[in-house]
Amino acid sequence: MTLRIYGNRALKTLSGKDTRPTQSMVRQALFNIWQSAIADCRWLDLCAGTGAMGAEALCRGASTVVGIEQSSRACSVIEQNWQQVAAEGQVFQLLRGDVVKKLPTLSGQQFDLIYFDPPYASELYQPVLNAIAAHNLLSENGELAVEHRLKGLDFSIPTTLEICRQKNYGNTTLTFYQLKS
Repeated sequence: MTLRIYGNRALKTLSGKDTRPTQSMVRQALFNIWQSAIADCRWLDLCAGTGAMGAEALCRGASTVVGIEQSSRACSVIEQNWQQVAAEGQVFQLLRGDVVKKLPTLSGQQFDLIYFDPPYASELYQPVLNAIAAHNLLSENGELAVEHRLKGLDFSIPTTLEICRQKNYGNTTLTFYQLKS
């Protein structure tokens, strides 16, 4: 499968169904929503898959991209993709492992934009949002976008976060969170 991002750049992907790239319609919508916030931002890509979201963030001027992905095969592809698109001065880091266990290692860092797209049937939504809140990973004016099924999410939102908007794209929904005022 060929995956193209900003500037018509082709990215490598894994064969089979080990990763599920974000649909191009959803990816384009997210980057349109966040377009004015990407330049020089610190981006966190959770359940990074092919790394397309982080690669696109790099192409659009993010200063730092950090990703977490469990699959070693996917990590190899992500590293190649990010190396291919990163400009001089941009920093990227990829952590391999369970996202819930890796988030505490980022404690002390904050991110302006966080994108979280786990396998929809996983039980990751609640523990990941709890970890983001507990480790203060979202910057004061930052936003977190969570991709999920249209039906919605069934968990309690950490008390430090609030939903600021929700957008539907076919069977996919992006729910955006920010820190409570």
